[in-house]
Amino acid sequence: MSLLVAYRTLGLGDLLTAVPALRALADAFPGHRRVLATPGVLAPLAALTGAVDDVVDTGELAPVRLEASGFHIVVGHRPDVAVNLHGRGPESHRAVLACRPGRLLAFAHQDVPRTRGSPRWRRGEHEVTRWCRLLEESGIAADPGRLDLPPPDVPAPAEAAGVTVVHPGAKDRARCWPADRWVAVARSERGRGRKVVITGSAAERPLAEAVARDAGLRPHAVLAGRTDLLQLAAVVAVAGRVVCGDTGVAHLATALRTPSVVLFGPVPPAEWGPPPDRPWHVALWAGRGGDPHAAEVDPGLLDIEVTDVLEALRALPGAEPAARRQPPPRATERLAPAGQGSRRTVSDRRTWPSG
Repeated sequence: MSLLVAYRTLGLGDLLTAVPALRALADAFPGHRRVLATPGVLAPLAALTGAVDDVVDTGELAPVRLEASGFHIVVGHRPDVAVNLHGRGPESHRAVLACRPGRLLAFAHQDVPRTRGSPRWRRGEHEVTRWCRLLEESGIAADPGRLDLPPPDVPAPAEAAGVTVVHPGAKDRARCWPADRWVAVARSERGRGRKVVITGSAAERPLAEAVARDAGLRPHAVLAGRTDLLQLAAVVAVAGRVVCGDTGVAHLATALRTPSVVLFGPVPPAEWGPPPDRPWHVALWAGRGGDPHAAEVDPGLLDIEVTDVLEALRALPGAEPAARRQPPPRATERLAPAGQGSRRTVSDRRTWPSG
């Protein structure tokens, strides 16, 4: 059995930015069983990509253990190819090399001799572009535009159709816009006649409930803690628009072509933002970076005012409904540009270049 292992032991947004690279690997190695080493909770979304046969539940920077596979891969079987889609190394390189692959695709690191002559890491590169470039410079064609996912085959709550999804939480405190500002956004959307739901994890439910209460929403509008990952994707797929911080939900909106306004703080959208050729995704950024893991809200994120978000929401175009439901394109079916993107700084509204 020919085996390929891809390593990406991070979160939701990280998985979704790697989808074009995973699809490129699927096209380049059609006869291989393609295993993704990633947290097991992401397995349902990995299946939606059409590029993954199996998921090995792997913690961040943990070594690849193929015996953990649900598909009963023979213990000790060596992959023909392993691809580090996680980072620059050396820790992630060593975690991948634990499965003793025949060929390693990874960025060069001086402390890992096996990567000598490999592509070089570039600071400030967009995350989608980075992994596609790794493959391109390794002789594998990769199209960064292949981000789309089909809507999941699970029902969304009836109250989610056409709504504005407000997602106030984030993994790191630095990326958490103040709750009272989310309240103002939710209240404005409600005042304009739009239904609003508040999403989040179970841990974020108290925040979601507080935002909903102060915005005058009914309890059933709080979906935080009531959805698993596929159900959350189903909500985003049927929503009219999404407004959130720099989180995995922003990448879900991109993958499902749901119009979105995304607030960036410590990390610039040139590195993690939506594609510039889809005007129905707007990234707001104050123009200065910071520490994404800081214990306090990033000052640049605080520079984004409620009026900035409301203005972006008022101007937000809708995505073409048919386009949102197309199956993921093959490598020979490059996505046609949909027009100039709407990425803007909040300081002067100039369009900023993509990374």
